[in-house]
Amino acid sequence: MQVLGIQVGKATGRMIEGRRILTAFAKQAVQGTVAVGPLGLAGDEQADLSVHGGLSKAVYAYPSEHLALWQAARHERGLSLFDEALPFGAVGENLSLRGLLESEVWVGDELHFPDCVLRVTEPRQPCYKFTAVMGFAHAGKLMAETGACGFYLAVVQPGQLQAGQSFTLVPGSRSLRIDQAFAGKRWKHLR
Repeated sequence: MQVLGIQVGKATGRMIEGRRILTAFAKQAVQGTVAVGPLGLAGDEQADLSVHGGLSKAVYAYPSEHLALWQAARHERGLSLFDEALPFGAVGENLSLRGLLESEVWVGDELHFPDCVLRVTEPRQPCYKFTAVMGFAHAGKLMAETGACGFYLAVVQPGQLQAGQSFTLVPGSRSLRIDQAFAGKRWKHLR
């Protein structure tokens, strides 16, 4: 298991669905090491702390294996002019991971990196900002149908991270997998 990319973003005003919204969805790649504190990665902001950020959602991790799904969905709708892969950070994630899917990680599991430890807390939920950035009306529904949601992490041991680092998964209590927690949510509001 490996961190392929680390991304951070600043909260800025952006036009979404015809109105100006404060968002930090647009994440940019970090070169070198980045400090990890109790509230997340240095240089990263969250615009709406009622749904993102805080101690239990300090870092958003996403399996890079799912990026092809979103590229294909955008391509089908004529939204991607090229067949190249979506960049890391395209779904608003801080950590682009390889080798750890939602069906393989449980709430309470820990990701042990060389210099820090992060604990899995919950799945990410689709929102209107995600749908707007993906560029098609049913993006949130597609996330709900596929379970390609990623997961939030709390910082257990602050330290530093760097793209390319390997990590180990240390099991927690193993009572609820991320894909099960996500599937148990109600998604009737999604178009």
